[in-house]
Amino acid sequence: MNTISENTPIYIEDYNYPLPDERIAKYPLTQRDASKLLIYKDGTISETVFSNIASYLPENCLLVYNNTRVIQARLIFRKTTGSHIEVFCLEPLTPSDYALSLGATTECIWKCMVGNLKKWKTGILSRTLIIDNNTFTFNAELLESEENTHTIRFTWDNADIHFAEILEKAGELPIPPYLHRKTEESDLTTYQTVYSKIKGSVAAPTAGLHFTSEVFKSLELRNIETAELTLHVGAGTFQPVKKNDIALHQMHSEVISVHRSTIEHLQKKIGNIIAVGTTSVRTLETLYFIGENLSTKPYKRDGENTVNIQVETFNVSQWTPYETNTEISAFDALQNILDYLNKNNQTTLHANTKIMIKPGYKFRVVNGMITNFHQPKSTLMLLVSAFVNGNWKTIYDYALDKDFRFLSYGDSSLLLR
Repeated sequence: MNTISENTPIYIEDYNYPLPDERIAKYPLTQRDASKLLIYKDGTISETVFSNIASYLPENCLLVYNNTRVIQARLIFRKTTGSHIEVFCLEPLTPSDYALSLGATTECIWKCMVGNLKKWKTGILSRTLIIDNNTFTFNAELLESEENTHTIRFTWDNADIHFAEILEKAGELPIPPYLHRKTEESDLTTYQTVYSKIKGSVAAPTAGLHFTSEVFKSLELRNIETAELTLHVGAGTFQPVKKNDIALHQMHSEVISVHRSTIEHLQKKIGNIIAVGTTSVRTLETLYFIGENLSTKPYKRDGENTVNIQVETFNVSQWTPYETNTEISAFDALQNILDYLNKNNQTTLHANTKIMIKPGYKFRVVNGMITNFHQPKSTLMLLVSAFVNGNWKTIYDYALDKDFRFLSYGDSSLLLR
């Protein structure tokens, strides 16, 4: 039984460290895989360059990466008074499916953050856009607000234009605010992984930015297999932890999708799974709790006689890992998901996760991770500390002493349990 409680006192101030602005990488290296790579294994630290990573990965491991693609989610409207209103698209509400919403042709509704909201009390914001020689009007209407997020209805008077095209034409790529600069043309390429393909994130899964075609060739030469999943990164990844007691922090929800073939691949590689980035870690660990939850559903495998369970959207809360009273193997948890997909004729698992991985967490699926160096006092620091059994400060002191570059465009680490 998992004895960890969500009331375990953990204070974010204990995960602070001095990070001078000059150590934050404002731009990536010209060659992605020329970045430094810190290796943490058996409590010891060494370093190399990322292009050599294949030589440091365990034999027979499975490398799992997040194939999400960053959308140009920041839209700027100008009022007749001259005021600029920034609308930052976070996640689709109607339709709630990313693909359907990005493919909408006249209207869609998104949860957004709004900059300069005090200048937009009422009324509809409008822009005139031209796409493929078609001129049309694009509107934003504020429907309701809840704390710092807002429900915005977007409409446009041309059914030949998809919302994804509008974002690509009129939107800006939302690079991290701590870079303290505007988005540049180069970011459209460098702030995407080479394997990104499923549109939906408002921030890149930055551990993957170091991969190149040459790195993938080196993985093949060592017979290291790969698999992909999708977690659409939300703007919450940049939200500071405002409460010192981590029990008072509210995690943001993120959408995940994992194909049945990936789950089958994971099952075969239990004990040898390396996650590329914290987004992949959160997705993989979320799978365990979905599978564990399915073990309590009202159906049993009984030869070929089974009772279908209702198709549903799974939600894993931030405290789910610390409230469970059962414990099954990772293999069985994944098997429960496969059974669910098969019984409901589905090929892909869709879910929402708010999972918080903090010190004391027991990892069920992930055995190693590739990750960049994160902001002080962030939930990602809690995740790293949990993974290295509290030894994060030794790792970060080494990186600071050895001139590693930090945050999204910085260097990376390979952490092995």
